[in-house]
Amino acid sequence: MNNVISRRISLSSLLRGCTHILFIGLCFIWIYPFLWMVSSSFKTDREFFANRLSLIPETLNTSNFIRAWDTANFSQYFLNSFLITAGVVLIVIVTTSACGYALGRYSFPGKKLIFVILICSMFIPLEFSIIPIAVLINALGLSNSLFGVILAESGGGSVMLIMLFAGFFSQIPKELEESATIDGSGFLRTYVSIMLPLSKPIIGSAAIMQTVWTWNSFLLPLVLTLSNPSIRPLAVGIYAFRGENVVDWTGIAAGATISIIPVIVVFLFLQRYFIEGISGAVKG
Repeated sequence: MNNVISRRISLSSLLRGCTHILFIGLCFIWIYPFLWMVSSSFKTDREFFANRLSLIPETLNTSNFIRAWDTANFSQYFLNSFLITAGVVLIVIVTTSACGYALGRYSFPGKKLIFVILICSMFIPLEFSIIPIAVLINALGLSNSLFGVILAESGGGSVMLIMLFAGFFSQIPKELEESATIDGSGFLRTYVSIMLPLSKPIIGSAAIMQTVWTWNSFLLPLVLTLSNPSIRPLAVGIYAFRGENVVDWTGIAAGATISIIPVIVVFLFLQRYFIEGISGAVKG
């Protein structure tokens, strides 16, 4: 009997160990491109082409980062990305939380139709809206400006965030809102003073997702900054390493490494809100 139990325990441990090894291998395959990018940013051009798949550089060559930051004007691109992302995140959180509050807390004619339209809009590719957005920004006199890029980036791709806010607000007890109404609080005051403070987890989730989307956005900023390269964000500025006949691959790797660091920092600081927000929005 003891031998049978011992064999079962050994078999279970073996299966568990094999499962762990399998998942470690899959995780390595998943993060290998990121590790390769960081490794390539420290390589020389000769080493990059000689040992393309190697993850361990021969020496820590920091000249690629210096070239990216100074020569390729990444300092200006970094500032542009920061300003654009901060502006977009602020605008998107205000607009999506307000829409989510209205959709999650109130019933009105056409509410279901609005949900259907919002969901359908998620399937429209960004490429279809590039020209109308560019024409609208130009008509507003905001072309070739950071504010024009911020306004264009704030206008789409936020349906998921609206759904998150709507799902969260719909779970808040009505008694809380009724108490605020009895105390003389109107729609706007209830939203700002009560609902927004309660939705910190969703705000954290929205901030992380929108930061990633905006920081890595390429096509729309590229179109809106064609005639004014000085306002390009990092994602577009990496193009500076691509010449007519030569491509600076190690410079591109260094620039991409620089551009991904702020996203990682934001996620590390807000990951608790991200997990709470996602679980709270889909609860029940």
